[in-house]
Amino acid sequence: MSDRLHAWVEIDLGALVRNARRIAARAGVPVLPMIKADAYGLGAVRVARALEIVHPWGYGVATVEEGAELRRAGITRPILLATPLLPVGIEAAHAARLTPGLGDPDVIEAWVAATGNAPWHLAIDTGMSRNGIRWDAVGEIGPLLRRAPPAGAYTHFLAAEADDASVASQTARFTAAVGALPARPPILHAENSAAVERLSGTSSWSLVRPGIVLYGVGTRERDIADGPEPVVALHARVVEVRTIRAGETVSYGGSFRAAGPMRIATVAAGYADGYRRAFSNVGQAIIQGRRTRVVGIVTMDMTMLDVSDVACAVGDVVTLLGTPPAEGRAAGRGVAAGIDIRAAARAAGLLPYEVLTGLRHRLRRVYLDPPPG
Repeated sequence: MSDRLHAWVEIDLGALVRNARRIAARAGVPVLPMIKADAYGLGAVRVARALEIVHPWGYGVATVEEGAELRRAGITRPILLATPLLPVGIEAAHAARLTPGLGDPDVIEAWVAATGNAPWHLAIDTGMSRNGIRWDAVGEIGPLLRRAPPAGAYTHFLAAEADDASVASQTARFTAAVGALPARPPILHAENSAAVERLSGTSSWSLVRPGIVLYGVGTRERDIADGPEPVVALHARVVEVRTIRAGETVSYGGSFRAAGPMRIATVAAGYADGYRRAFSNVGQAIIQGRRTRVVGIVTMDMTMLDVSDVACAVGDVVTLLGTPPAEGRAAGRGVAAGIDIRAAARAAGLLPYEVLTGLRHRLRRVYLDPPPG
């Protein structure tokens, strides 16, 4: 346990795999897991290797270097580069055998000229206004697409987590854009995590592109019944316990003042680890199976908890996000199930994406491997 003296992230790869299998079964098509941003902070190579067992179509990344890292690690499946590719990056992307998503006609021309039309996907903008060719402009590049047909085409939903008309509108636009292509590409995809969770039947397309739902965070206010299992947990240790008197303050700025005598536990994790300052005075934690609260400002390396009603000691494990480790659950007799990442993010005015991708690399990653088979 010497490698877990302060704070660490526990990643349940078994839960990750089970989430991927549920998504594939729900969608009825293969998955294209998005493992950009180092698999949302969890380690892209370890995540990709774990997901090989579910036979994904490939993996999605945001940068050429992210894709090249996977290739160096021995990943051979297709890798979709979902962020627009600059012409100066074409050589490196092709060398790493990446499949870029392209929407700019000039870049498509450059890709075709440099690679002999190696596989690429046409990115179609149906309302996100971020990247890709507009859905109503696809016909304008018909001659280019006849000469250099894409291997696939895709779009991205702007509000699939909301119960509004945007998904239907964007789907109609995507369908029209695909119909305007000189030939229908063999691979079509649109559904992200939120769109997969709202599916009432199987997907109409070739693939689904789950991201955060793979990592245990649902995207809708009411998760589907077979929603994602928790994958990520942030744990740290108590490094000091003290008693303060009524009127005394905790942490920078004195934003928390004790109304009466209190016991305060100092935990060795702070915003330099990715436990955000936004959790100050609103975050919760679990120690000895009991739920407690963050008091005062979260500092760079330490966070303080109110443990007035918790029998804790220096060295005890605290769970700041996710599910307590098995020994913690046993000690607490199941009093507190866990700190839901989506709920914690909402309380702090954050997105769960920010919470996961913000977990810093000075935190040791501890992987719980999936069972074989």
